Parts: sequence; C-alpha cells; structure tokens
Amino acid sequence: MPSARPGSSEPGRGLPSRRRFLGTALGAAGAVAAGGSGLAVAQTTGGMPKPLPDAVSFYGTHQAGIATPAAERMAFAAFDVTTAERAALENLLSTWAAAAARFTAGRPLSDAEAVPHTPPADTGEAVGLPPSRLTITVGFGPSLFDQRFGLAPRRPAALAEIPALPGDVLEPARSGGDLCVQACADDAQVAFHVIRNFARLGRGTAVMRWSQLGFGRSSSTSTHQSTPRNLMGFKDGTDNITGESSADLAQFVWVGTESDQDWMRAGSYLVARRIRMHIESWDTELRSDQESVFGRRKSTGAPLSGTAEFDPPDLTARNAHGRLIIPADAHIRLASPSANAGQRILRRGYSYTDGIDADTGLLDAGLFFIAFQKDPRTQFVPIQRRLAENDALNEYVRHTGSALFAVPPGVSGPGDWFGKGLFS
Repeated sequence: MPSARPGSSEPGRGLPSRRRFLGTALGAAGAVAAGGSGLAVAQTTGGMPKPLPDAVSFYGTHQAGIATPAAERMAFAAFDVTTAERAALENLLSTWAAAAARFTAGRPLSDAEAVPHTPPADTGEAVGLPPSRLTITVGFGPSLFDQRFGLAPRRPAALAEIPALPGDVLEPARSGGDLCVQACADDAQVAFHVIRNFARLGRGTAVMRWSQLGFGRSSSTSTHQSTPRNLMGFKDGTDNITGESSADLAQFVWVGTESDQDWMRAGSYLVARRIRMHIESWDTELRSDQESVFGRRKSTGAPLSGTAEFDPPDLTARNAHGRLIIPADAHIRLASPSANAGQRILRRGYSYTDGIDADTGLLDAGLFFIAFQKDPRTQFVPIQRRLAENDALNEYVRHTGSALFAVPPGVSGPGDWFGKGLFS
C-alpha cells in the first residue's frame, strides 16, 4: 500500500487538479468533523441513516476495535507525519474521525457523485458492501511527542519506547510510526478500504511508514467466540481477556486515574509485534514435541495437565517420574499470570502471510501480534522479556517488527475527533 511522499511525482495527466481536489476534500472533511459543512454530510445535515445490522458503533467512551468482538480480517498501517504545522495534524485527525464515522456505518466518504473531470471523493471498492463489523482504531506513537507540535509535556510516562528485548531482529522499515490505524472487519476489502482512504486523505500531512494485512484472528475477545488456531495449528489465546469482563478491562486494559495525563483516561496502549514463524521447521517436529513447546494438546487445546480447553493449567502437576507435566519452558507456563506477577494483556492479533522470503525460499508467515493494556512498562515488556529469555517457542519464531501507540479514548460524537483532548 504505497503512499506518495511530499515532493514526489505521480504518473498521469492533471496532477495539479488532483492535488487541489484532495486538499479540498481534506479541508471539507475537517470542517464536517468540526461541525461545519462540506464533504457529504449526512451526519451534519440530517443524521446518519439507521445503522445496518452488522455495523459497530463508532462513537463511545472507548475506541472500538479493543474490547469489541474481534473480526476476521485486519488491515493495519503506521504513518509518519510530514508536516510541522500543528493545525494540519489536528485537521487530519478530525478528517479521519469524520471518515471513520461514515465507513463504520457502511457509507462511502461522500454521497455526492463526482463530476466527470474530478476524481471521486471515495476510492469506491467498498461501495455496495455491508459494514462487516468494521472497527477503526487510531493511536499515537512516542515519536509524535517530539518538538514539532509542542506535545512533549503531554507525553504519558507509559508511552515509553519498548526497550531492546532478547532475540529481537527488528527491521526499522517494519517498526515505529507517529500514528497508527487499525481497521478490522469480516471482509478484507472493507478493512483495506479504510487504510487506502486514510492514506489518500493524509497526503501532504502524513505518509505511510509500513502496513500489514491479517487474514485470521488469532484470539477470541468475546465469550461468544470460539478460540481460533494460529499457523502452528494450536488454539491461541484461550485465557484471553474478553469484552464481557468489565473487571478485567478496568484492571488491565483501560487507562484510569492512575495516568499522569488526563487526556488518556478511558484509552489504552497498543503494542504491535510482527512475529515470523519458521513454519517449515515447525512442521517437521513430532506432535508430542510441539505439545511440550506450547504446554497444550494440539487437538483439543487442553493444557497437558487437563482434559478440556478451559481447564485451568496445573503448573505444579508431575508425572509418575517426578517430571513437570507442563515443562518449565512451555509457552503456557511462562505466559501465565502466575508467572508474571498477576499481569494480563488483551490479545487481538492476526495471522499473516507475505509470500516467499527471496533469500531463503521459505514462507514469510506468522503472527501479527497486537495487545492492549493499561501500561506496557508493567505488562507487555516484562512478560515478553520473560518469554524471550526462556520460552521453548523461541526456536521457531523471530520478532521482526515492533511498535507502541497510545490509543486515546473514544470519539464522543460529531465534532469530536481522535485525541482531541491531547490538543486542548
């Protein structure tokens, strides 16, 4: 999903008029988000049409795409802001919010049909498709709080760069970013449509740094969802936090009064990690060895100490020879709350495949890990460090990308926008 950088040229005729059009659309959408008139504006001229049955409400206390039931497909992108003008950044975030309200309701960017000699406001590939439970989640990276916009004093302490962790082989081109957009839907085209149009609306203000498509959720985030399997064939995220558990969400996911920044209350922190799996190597291992790595049965997902998927793992159980039934380096043991001072995270990742590694001829596939939490310093970082140092799974995976974002609270209604409290 390429983006045109400022000063670059694009093929085709009429380039100046295209730029003028996109600039006009950007300004109009910002006016709509601020309560003005302009781009299409069902939400300001007569109210949005009644939501379709598979539409997820965009407005709320928290951003959707965190505790809402995970959809089946994902498109994720990180952006670098290319302007030094704070007003332009604010306008971009208001523009994105206005567009998100329409997209999640199954609406195009504009209801008005473009005149023949101008590009349409919306790229059009999602026209006629239902919302497909689309959610759009936006976050701010640590780099946004440098000196460009005067935001440094408002950077939350919890938005500390993730330190180097054992075994990381991170690629800068797959890591970091000033802004992130997570679009999840049951239709891959609906999710991609968001990233494509957000990038288009951001021209001249932000450029895409990296992106990732996910084709299968790797965790359940609702008691109504079955536990999916990862590309290693194992059920993943059996003990995940669910959206129905308000107590767990309050304790581990939603930022509260403990934050040093009021604007982040009711928000969360998103950690993204691109984890490549050595599929071919894994596929040669005995099933019993695979089960020892995870600490679960491959067929049922039950812990090795139990008989059903949701049986609590007995980490003290030993066999007749006195050996631990769940090995000391099993993933389920090292990731358990009891091994991590009671800490938990809400996992919401997706499987991915990006074709073949040109250097090795092997599949470039694995897990695009996403987790939400109240404070990465006390949750993701120590949990991942423990896993990176001792997990038997490390032989078969490699972390190639990493990013951290502060996800502000939800957008309350028309006129509000992503992170508006940060700029107040």
